Amino acid sequence: MKKPATLVYGSDDRPPLGVTVLTGIQHAGMNAIFLLFPLLVSREGGLSAHQIGDVLSLAMIVMAAATVIQAYPLGPVGARLFCPAIYSAIYLGPSLAAVKAGGMPLVFGMTIFAGVVECALARILPFLRPIFPPEVAGLIILLIGLTNGTIGVRNLLGIGAAQPLTAVDLTIGLASFAVMIVLNVWTKGLSRVFCGLIGIALGYVAAAALGRVGGANVQALTEAPLVNLPGFAHLGWSFDAAFAITFAVAAVSATTKAMGAVTSYQKLNDAAWVRPNMRSVSGGVLADGLATVGAGLFGSIGMNPSASSLGLTTATGVSSRRVALAIGGIFALLAFLPNVAMTVALIPRPVIGAALVFTAAFILVSGLEVITSRMLDARRALVIGVALVAAVSIDVFPAFFAGLPTGLRPFFNNALAFGTLVALVLNAVFRIGVRRRQRMAVDPARIDADAVHDFMGAQGAAWGARRDVIDRASFNLTQSIETIVDSCAPEGPLEVEASFDEFNIDLRVSYTGAPLELPDRRPSNEEIMASEDGQRKLAGFMLRRYADRVNAGHKAGRSTILFHFDH
Repeated sequence: MKKPATLVYGSDDRPPLGVTVLTGIQHAGMNAIFLLFPLLVSREGGLSAHQIGDVLSLAMIVMAAATVIQAYPLGPVGARLFCPAIYSAIYLGPSLAAVKAGGMPLVFGMTIFAGVVECALARILPFLRPIFPPEVAGLIILLIGLTNGTIGVRNLLGIGAAQPLTAVDLTIGLASFAVMIVLNVWTKGLSRVFCGLIGIALGYVAAAALGRVGGANVQALTEAPLVNLPGFAHLGWSFDAAFAITFAVAAVSATTKAMGAVTSYQKLNDAAWVRPNMRSVSGGVLADGLATVGAGLFGSIGMNPSASSLGLTTATGVSSRRVALAIGGIFALLAFLPNVAMTVALIPRPVIGAALVFTAAFILVSGLEVITSRMLDARRALVIGVALVAAVSIDVFPAFFAGLPTGLRPFFNNALAFGTLVALVLNAVFRIGVRRRQRMAVDPARIDADAVHDFMGAQGAAWGARRDVIDRASFNLTQSIETIVDSCAPEGPLEVEASFDEFNIDLRVSYTGAPLELPDRRPSNEEIMASEDGQRKLAGFMLRRYADRVNAGHKAGRSTILFHFDH
């Protein structure tokens, strides 16, 4: 793994203790807002203020454990990356429906069921790589950023809030946003690293000073004890087969988001990243599924990796796994300090919205970089384009999808999940008819370099190959054909065969004629100047250098050269 220049601290780096703790506070402050999801479900379930405090305390303990396990795996469980966990909006709709039908025990029982489904999916992910190519991974990253940005705009503008947005609220949110941008773009060092925390803190202070922090939660805050051991009286579990499909679909959605998040963190930490490490993805999804099981056991809703933390990590350049320990310690401590936790949960919506929009920008660009790193033909362009339009339509036309039959709604209640499912289905369908092996013939009397480049370009796009590898292979193929024609006097056309299998690109050039010498040592300048044989050896040596591996053979007057390129 090669650390990118944009990262200040990579995955295995050890930042100073102060940086680790303050970065942990920054992420914990941003992710604490997602405790609102179990808070909303608990209120809908009719729990008392004391029981809601128990729910939030236990929820923070699960968040702490889930974040640490992702960074420091237990066997196959965990991605070995800084990948904080939060309570997911994916499970909010199904949980609210379940609490109305069967109370909190049904929510907890179905959450455990969803976690088991995700764990089962995690174990088969390594076998699903062909239907999860890098361009689809890039699309998922893009959709994570788009979803994050949409949620941020809604919070910033107060859309759907219980109280209407005022000019003061909007000014506070925009000022907080401006502080984050200024610190990230025009400063260096700690001010850049903590740009999100500083922006949130200043926005919070300004909102409190202007009387914009209030509501029923403030009363609950004043009534909460300073220190409290969480209770378990609210726990209970039940199962209803009528909700199995709903929560299974939510689990699939959570799986796809977790896949995209782990892939994003892989790319963020590796400058040489070219494809998802499916073992790490599988471990990350398994940890996410077990976290959801744990959330159900301890009385909360399902979990997922934090897209907000992904954007903040990209912006600040701190991706050390040690920060996960800081976040885990912070949430473990807050679990026994309910009034402090609720203070974090009271961060004003416009301030949180500003932070989400700020981090979404970095996620969006990261997704675009992954998509454009691959060559795209019409099939792959349709996969990306149609899936993107499908995802956007969920948020643009919510009334239409809300009017669908009840059995279909779970498939359309989340833009990220729906767009990802569309991309995976289309990618699987469009793989039909794509040949992994193609051939062309080259007339030695009329070598058309453009035709060779077009052949490689068309195949690279159909395969979704990396652009840089195809360019190198295309140049190698053109040079080898010209060298063979000049040096070996081939009889009849040269046969070119190109093959691809996700990991390798192989070019096989065969012809009737003398074999081409491919020395592994560069001929001396004297040898090159002395004869044409020296020049042929130099050409053969350079061809060997262009490819990752080269093999040559000659049998019954037929010569064959195999050029291999790692992909």
